[in-house]
Amino acid sequence: MKTILCIGAGYVGGPTMAMIAKKCPDIKVLVVDIDAARIQAWQSDRLPIYEPGLAELVKATLNKNLFFSTDVAAGIREADIIFVSVNTPTKTFGEGAGRAANLQYWEKTAREIKANATSDKIVVEKSTLPVRTAEAMERILHSGNKTVHFEVLSNPEFLAEGTATKDLETPDRILIGGHDTESGHRAVAALADVYAHWVPRNRILTTSVWSSELSKLAANAFLAQRISSINSLSALCERTEANISEVARAIGMDARIGSRFLNASVGFGGSCFKKDILNLVYLCQHYGLTEVATYWEQVVTMNEYQEDRFAKKMSSTMFNTVAGKRIAVFGFAFKADTGDTRESPAIRVCRYLIEERAAVVVTDPKALENAKKDLADLAGKITYEPDPYKAAEGAHALAVITDWEDYATLDYKRIYDSMVKPAFIFDGRNCLDHKTLFEIGFNVHPIGKIPLSHL
Repeated sequence: MKTILCIGAGYVGGPTMAMIAKKCPDIKVLVVDIDAARIQAWQSDRLPIYEPGLAELVKATLNKNLFFSTDVAAGIREADIIFVSVNTPTKTFGEGAGRAANLQYWEKTAREIKANATSDKIVVEKSTLPVRTAEAMERILHSGNKTVHFEVLSNPEFLAEGTATKDLETPDRILIGGHDTESGHRAVAALADVYAHWVPRNRILTTSVWSSELSKLAANAFLAQRISSINSLSALCERTEANISEVARAIGMDARIGSRFLNASVGFGGSCFKKDILNLVYLCQHYGLTEVATYWEQVVTMNEYQEDRFAKKMSSTMFNTVAGKRIAVFGFAFKADTGDTRESPAIRVCRYLIEERAAVVVTDPKALENAKKDLADLAGKITYEPDPYKAAEGAHALAVITDWEDYATLDYKRIYDSMVKPAFIFDGRNCLDHKTLFEIGFNVHPIGKIPLSHL
């Protein structure tokens, strides 16, 4: 039986390996991580991450052909194919701080593979990495080693949190980058055969390693660019009394443009968009492409502007002060159907409100524990309440940051009756029924639309 190992049991490694295990019963799949608590959680009924359908996926193969362990060395020795899915955060120190990828965990993993491998391995980059990182990995793996051969492939993930299970089962494409050599072709074919258990061959795209690495950064940059573009227009809509939903619908019906990622909002978040764009910016600067770097950096600048604009609009609308006012923040996850809060717009909005001396209470069905970690330095200044009705009691305003489906079906008459008047709703996702809310008595302030105000 062939053995596949994944080093890193996070948002990418765990779900990806669970899907491979389900679709490839003839393959042993092993996931390892140095975090014992995380490994234990994967083996329990309470997984370390929330993703619709993931618990059922893991349960179907756990301890059958899907195994979790902290023994990294043993896994490396046993594996035929090794996926590297470790964290590659943005550097916070030294050269490239704030833009370049921090590759210390990746390099440590490469050295660990080299130290423990006793037979030839296919090493697969699953983490999002800068272009030509595979070249550096190959140098590390082959340094002073004449007996074991490592073939490094790039196989970036294109998962959207909240739909990761679906994305894994029916992907738009599987991208595999390898070298144009005999051993490179064999390695690409071996990995393609794994995915071909359930993915049609015409959706398995093979490229050079360098094109594959860049394609991941480019895909996220293009998606984020669309969000920042529509958000920039939302600001103009509010000034000109146009409706951003109508504008987006008109734009999206153009077959050359399409309708996806044209929903105006408080801004994008998540672990990938900002990190990957800044990585792309750093690479462009490194190669002297100043104008290209400036172009892509503006996507992040616009996103931060949108988050700040939303927060400042709350203050200006509520008579130019939120000091002493209770603000209920509905949703802290960066998007619905996930507990992930990395780079969530809620972080920036909450920090602004606290700086303005508001009394902030956060509610979210899946992300409160992560919210507490993100705002740990504000402990005692923010209240966390899982019940949205209790969060809204005595509030002057609601700020909807995450478009959880449950928020659209709450009893807003009950909520309105429990709030201080005049009561405000700032819908950062345009996910609520604004006309009905206005009829209840709320002053409704959406994104990119004319506010509905009783004042």
